[in-house]
Amino acid sequence: MSEYKIFETDEFQKQLRKITSAQRKVIEKKLSEYVYPQLKSAPYYGPNIKKLKGYEPETWRYRIGNYRVFYSTDDEESIIYMLTVDDRKDAHR
Repeated sequence: MSEYKIFETDEFQKQLRKITSAQRKVIEKKLSEYVYPQLKSAPYYGPNIKKLKGYEPETWRYRIGNYRVFYSTDDEESIIYMLTVDDRKDAHR
């Protein structure tokens, strides 16, 4: 199985920029050191990963502290689309 590539959507980057500088640094560090390496090899399995119900296309959530990163996958092309990032209090509405 080939390794997935990560693609950050414009919406994902825009939402990331809205987060305060200190929090954004923490999230970016976690993304590069933990999240992206894990998603590249196993995008569906992990303690912080959960499949969301009722979404088309299939959407997954990765938990980073109080933040939630949402993504979808293209298995044929081996691409993970990072859709958006939200604070937990805003994400589940």
